[in-house]
Amino acid sequence: MKEKRWILRENVDVEIVDKLAESLGVDKIIATLLVERGVTSFKEAKEFFRPSLDQLHDPFLMKDMDKAIERINTAIRKKERIMVYGDYDVDGTSAVALVYSYFRTIHNNIDFYIPERDTEGSGLSYKGVDYARETGVKLIITLDCGIKAVEQTRYAKSFGIDIIVGDHHLEGDELPEAVAILDPKRHDCPYPFKELAGCGIGFKIVEAYLEQKMGVRLCDQYDNDDVLKRKAQETLKLKLLRYLDLVVISIASDIVPIVGENRVLASYGLKVINTCPRPGLEAILYYGHIERRSEADRIKNPDNDSYFNRDLNISDLVFLVGPRINAAGRIRSAFDSVRILISDNKQQARALAEEINNYNIQRKDLDTAATEAARQRIDNDEKYKQRKSIVLVDEHWHRGVVGIVASRLVEAYFKPTIIFTLSSDNLYVGSARSFKDFDIHAALEQCADLLENFGGHRYAAGVSVKPENFAAFAERFEEVVQKDIADIEQTPEIVIDAEISFSENITPKFVRILKKFAPFGPENNVPVFISRRLVDTGFPRVVGNNHLRFSAIQLDARSRSYPAIGFGLGDYYPGIKAGEAFDLVYTLEENNWNGKSETQLNVKDIHFND
Repeated sequence: MKEKRWILRENVDVEIVDKLAESLGVDKIIATLLVERGVTSFKEAKEFFRPSLDQLHDPFLMKDMDKAIERINTAIRKKERIMVYGDYDVDGTSAVALVYSYFRTIHNNIDFYIPERDTEGSGLSYKGVDYARETGVKLIITLDCGIKAVEQTRYAKSFGIDIIVGDHHLEGDELPEAVAILDPKRHDCPYPFKELAGCGIGFKIVEAYLEQKMGVRLCDQYDNDDVLKRKAQETLKLKLLRYLDLVVISIASDIVPIVGENRVLASYGLKVINTCPRPGLEAILYYGHIERRSEADRIKNPDNDSYFNRDLNISDLVFLVGPRINAAGRIRSAFDSVRILISDNKQQARALAEEINNYNIQRKDLDTAATEAARQRIDNDEKYKQRKSIVLVDEHWHRGVVGIVASRLVEAYFKPTIIFTLSSDNLYVGSARSFKDFDIHAALEQCADLLENFGGHRYAAGVSVKPENFAAFAERFEEVVQKDIADIEQTPEIVIDAEISFSENITPKFVRILKKFAPFGPENNVPVFISRRLVDTGFPRVVGNNHLRFSAIQLDARSRSYPAIGFGLGDYYPGIKAGEAFDLVYTLEENNWNGKSETQLNVKDIHFND
C-alpha cells in the first residue's frame, strides 16, 4: 500500500472565519469549510446553500452567442437540415441528446452524429462532414469538440456547410473558420464562468435561444408589477429544467469543478433525476440496482417526492451512470448512448439499457485484463523504477479502455501515464492521464513535433503518434516530465479540511449542515477530517475485497463510538485488532440499513501512534 502524505489546510483567515461563524450561527469548523471554498460572507453563504437558476450568467455574454442564435434562427426559418455533432464520451453524448431533444420539438429537419472511436477518433471528422453533405445538412452544431477542427471546418465550408462550434477545451494556434465559436476558454471570450462542461455549452445554447424567443432572461429581476414577464420567466425555468438531468450527468462524468454555475446546474439536475427521471436514465439505473420506491412507501409518505428508494448523488452518476453511457462508445457505438438518453419509450429504453449494461460488462473485463498486463510489464521492468513517467503500447489492447487503464496506473504509481494501442489507420492512439500539480497537456505541447495529434485538459488528453516515432516520443516525454516534475512531490496526498473531536464537533446539527454542502465534486470535495488518539471498541473485521470494518472511539471520557468502513484498507486490520491507538482521516456519511440511519466514518487513511 502506497503511503500517503497528510496535508492539513492552515491558510484560512481566522478573523473571516470568526465573523462568518457569528453571522451564520454555525460553529467555527463549518465556517472554516465555507471559507476554504471561497465563501466569506452571509450573502455568499446564502447563494452556496441555496443555489438558484437566477444565479446563472447571461448566455449572451459568451462570445459569438448572438451569431450562433442568429444562424440557428435562419436554419429554422429556411427549414434547413441541422446536424448536432458530439464526441463519443458521456459529455459529448449528453450534450447531443440535450440540444437535439430541444430543437427537434420545433424543427423536424434535424439529425445527430457521433464519430466512431476506432475509425474516426474524437472531434469533428471528415467522415462526419461527408455524412452531413450526403444527407443535405446546411448547419453543423458541434458539442464538446471542434475548437481545433480547423481543416475539417474548412472542408465543410467547401460544401456550403456552416459550423457552430460549442466546445470547452483549450484553443489551438488557429481558430476554425466557423460561423460562431462558443468556448469560454477561448482567450477573447468574456464569459465569467470558464468551467462549463460540453453539455453545459449545449444548455447555454438552448437557454439563449429560449430567452430570445420568450423575451425574458433567467438572470434578470422583474418588478412585481411586471406580471407577464415574471410568468414568462417561470415558464422559461420549467422548460429548461427538464434538460438539467443531462447537464449534471456530464458535470459528474467529465470531472469539472462543481462551483459557480456548475454547482447550480448540478443541484437542479440531481433534483430532476431524483423526482422525475427520463426513461433512459431510469432504465440505466435499474441495471445499477437502483429501484423505484414501493407503492406502499409512496402511500405511507405522500410528502416525499423521491422517485427512487434513495436519493442519488454525484458519486452515483460517476460510478453507475457514466460508465454505462461510456461503454456503448467504447465497445460498439455511442449512437446507442444518445438513443437511450432521448428515448421517450420505457420499453425501448429498457432494451437499450440491457445492451449498454452488457457493453459495460465487456468493458470491465477488457479493462481488468489490460490493467493487469500493464502492471506486470511495469513491475518486471527495472527502467520504470527510475522513470518519472509511464508510456506503454500494446497493439491488442482495446481502444475503448486505454483511458481507464491510464487512470488506474496513475492511481497505482502516481506518475503521468500514457497508454497506447493501434488504430485502424495504423497510428498509435492513446489516452494520457496525470495527477494534481502536473499539467500533462503542457508536457505534450513540448513533444508536438513528434505527434500526429493531441488535445484535452490539464490532467487528461488524447494523443496519436506514428509507430516509427513512438520510441522517440516516449524518451522526449520522459525528459519533459523529469524536468517539469522536479519540484513536485510524487507521493499521493490527502488534503484535510479540519481536525475535529468526536465529542465536541460531531453533533446532529453539524452532520445536517454538512449535507447542505452537496453536491460534491472537484473544488467542492466532501470535507475530509482528522481525529487523533482513537482506538477500536472491539470486533474489527475484513470484509469483501480487503475492506476494513471497525468501530472507533476517541480516548476521551465523553466520546461516543462511530462505525467505520475503510475500503481497500484491510492491511491495517492487525494493528486495529491489537488495540493500537491511531489517528484517522475520514469523511462523514449517512449509512442507511434496514430502515435505520446512522453516521458512519468513511476512512481514507490510518496512522498508528508511536
